[in-house]
Amino acid sequence: MREILGRRRRLLRGDGKSELISAALTFATEWRWPVLPGVTTHPQGHSRCGCPDPDCTVPGAHPFDPGLLAATTDERMVRWWWANRPAAPIILATGGTAPCAVSLPALPAAHALTALDRMGMRLGPVVASPARWSILVKPYSMEQLGELLYAKDFVPGSLRFHGEGGYIALPPSETGQGPITWQRAPLPGSASPWVPDVEAVVDAVVEALTRTGVSAPEL
Repeated sequence: MREILGRRRRLLRGDGKSELISAALTFATEWRWPVLPGVTTHPQGHSRCGCPDPDCTVPGAHPFDPGLLAATTDERMVRWWWANRPAAPIILATGGTAPCAVSLPALPAAHALTALDRMGMRLGPVVASPARWSILVKPYSMEQLGELLYAKDFVPGSLRFHGEGGYIALPPSETGQGPITWQRAPLPGSASPWVPDVEAVVDAVVEALTRTGVSAPEL
């Protein structure tokens, strides 16, 4: 599937709450990505998380009740969740049959993606939050990731890997840190979007950061 490069766009348009349930159903039933509702922000402060942790670093952008293991592709369950929690962020359970992700801070990510475009690197969807961007990749095992990182002389410490047992928030979610959007959006359609191998992405991102000389601070 061809990807749209360098453009931000909503998956679906319309009312924010109906947009969330429509997007969740697309992910779950058409793309077969297991999803679940995330924690909404605190009613007394949008930058605060609704979970019990007063120092939560990802307010609204994580699962809590239900827990991550409840993620599903079942249409009835997805409809029930968002009928009862229409403003809940959409959380993707990464790994298994769903994509995994490689994320890095937003500013280095923007420079890296520009460099990757110049290198002719093909990317799939890229999810953007105000703090970090996540490049979706094919599912990988922890053994595969360990071998990949061991073989490298240097990997920026700010790179994070969202594999089996991990999660990311998907558009068009609203979180305590701001909106979740598509930095590189998949085209509408019934087929699950194409995503690259994790090896290709890590190799290209590390090379791009090295070429551009952009530091990737720990975030």
